Amino acid sequence: MMILGIDIGGTQLRAGMVDRDGSLIASRTVQTPADLETFVSALHEAIRWLIGSTGPPAGVGVGCKGAVDPDSTVVRKLHGALHYLQEQRISDLVGLPPDVPVFADNDARAALAGEVVWGAARHFRNVIMLNLGNTLGGAVLIDGKLLRGHGGVAGMLGHITVEPDGAVCTCGNRGCLQTVFSAQAIESEAWAAVHRGCDSVLTSLFREQPRLATCRTVFGAAREGDRVACAVVDRAVRRLAAAIAGLLHVFDPEVVILGGQVIDAGRDLLDPLQEEVWSRSRGLLGRDVPLIEAQVSERSGIVGAAALVLTTHA
Repeated sequence: MMILGIDIGGTQLRAGMVDRDGSLIASRTVQTPADLETFVSALHEAIRWLIGSTGPPAGVGVGCKGAVDPDSTVVRKLHGALHYLQEQRISDLVGLPPDVPVFADNDARAALAGEVVWGAARHFRNVIMLNLGNTLGGAVLIDGKLLRGHGGVAGMLGHITVEPDGAVCTCGNRGCLQTVFSAQAIESEAWAAVHRGCDSVLTSLFREQPRLATCRTVFGAAREGDRVACAVVDRAVRRLAAAIAGLLHVFDPEVVILGGQVIDAGRDLLDPLQEEVWSRSRGLLGRDVPLIEAQVSERSGIVGAAALVLTTHA
């Protein structure tokens, strides 16, 4: 059985054929178009190529940013570059015959679906997943079911408020978790230090080679003991740990799965984060909840979307 997985991102539109074992057989990636007409054209072209290469799919799964109604596949709320998809029915945009079922959901829930079917959540029924990328996405599995809520926005953990008077978030709230922990947040904090003229390796790197102004660079500098980089990373990790500890008390999961590009920092992130989370949560929980890396990882967009076919309404 082949499943077509489609990952609709702010910068890339990715589609691929996934087999029953979760292996990505063929894929196409294009830059996300700037308008609806071009988007539909690019999507149809990618689907035609994939079907021509591998054959027709048994079903289609689509992961998309924003609030997505899994029953109707309508995108209810979506800000930013993909705003033209708001109120669009994804199943109509795919353009396949009506006998091919189309399932759609928020991209973070799609990533967790991939972990449930083929990855780190296979043996658990209660899981929190955080995707630590340019933004911070989240999803929750409760008693074996993906948590969606009344309007399809449940589990958007990046938008829990951690600083009531904090920075304005893209969602319109202030002080959301993703404003203090995400690749963009860490890079912004480092840039602020550079602009203040702090004595740091980051200052010379970022001013002379702006392309190096990445989250990975900040973690690398912290690993080498740079005082400013260490301060940026420590502050971000403490904030994320405090938020995770709070989530543990709400959802009481068996594990927390971490995915996204920030996880490339490896033990430099995971070790201090886990220690801080445990110190904040074991008093009430009476146990240490493991923080583990996603196993589907880079394939999570396409493969996770494909997994929606096997988990939605299951």
